[in-house]
Amino acid sequence: MSNYWQKLVSFTGFYHSKNSFTLIKDTIYNLRMKKLFIYIIISTFISLSSFAGSDGTNELSKKNNGEVKDCFETFNRGVFAINQALDALVIEPIAKGYRYLPSPIRTGTSNALNNISLVVTVPNNLLQGDIGLAGKNSARFVVNSTLGILGIFDPASKIGLNDYEKEDWGQTLGKWGVGEGCYIVLPILGPSTVRDTVGSLTNYMGGDAWYNITVKNDTHHVSDFDYYASVATNGVDFRAKNIESFDNLEKNSIDFYASVKSLYLQDRRKKISNSDDITETMNDSDWDEIETQ
Repeated sequence: MSNYWQKLVSFTGFYHSKNSFTLIKDTIYNLRMKKLFIYIIISTFISLSSFAGSDGTNELSKKNNGEVKDCFETFNRGVFAINQALDALVIEPIAKGYRYLPSPIRTGTSNALNNISLVVTVPNNLLQGDIGLAGKNSARFVVNSTLGILGIFDPASKIGLNDYEKEDWGQTLGKWGVGEGCYIVLPILGPSTVRDTVGSLTNYMGGDAWYNITVKNDTHHVSDFDYYASVATNGVDFRAKNIESFDNLEKNSIDFYASVKSLYLQDRRKKISNSDDITETMNDSDWDEIETQ
């Protein structure tokens, strides 16, 4: 049996093990990971801001179309190296195992995750003044959540509701003219900016309906475990789609840290400007195009 199949069998056995899931769920509850996660991000943000000086503070106050300052480069490179090690040891192997799942399962998973993300996208459509798209995305959510069986299938696209693009609080702040601020590499979460970090924290302060339902209310039907499982699965799904792209980017980069930084910042600017060039792809040429611009 090949190594990949061994990983897949182990991964599948773990996934279907009730005892393993019970253990993980109990661990999440006992350690109160949801609070720990928020505290880490807030503490990191506050600590970094204290070192940023006036430049980092001023850049957040107005939109800046120029170069984003890497105010915390030494810290960022250290966290980047740790994230790379975690990716090599944990995330990439899981992503490779995930690829062995049948295509319909992976497609259904991606569809369901995209459907969940609409509960953040629609409010941001409204705040960005795009009433028409907010209505269209709301209709898409209703159709796929019902006829599509909780978003596993995508019947909405077949009836013309297919102009879907994720929006988040960081993008809304960008639309409102808030500058990016300093570049930050967050533990596990990866590249961000001061503005996008503030936007991400909004999800934990009532800005994400899925978080509110699962974590804050924690009913008998859904719990905080469901939220964190969806976040983790979304990360694995994205990583699985881009294994070759990241490998090629690293192989062809003189400074991989600088390449990822450039890629992230350009992608965020494209999304804020609603460009048609989307980074989430398995086509390596798209990544090459970003790097050569």
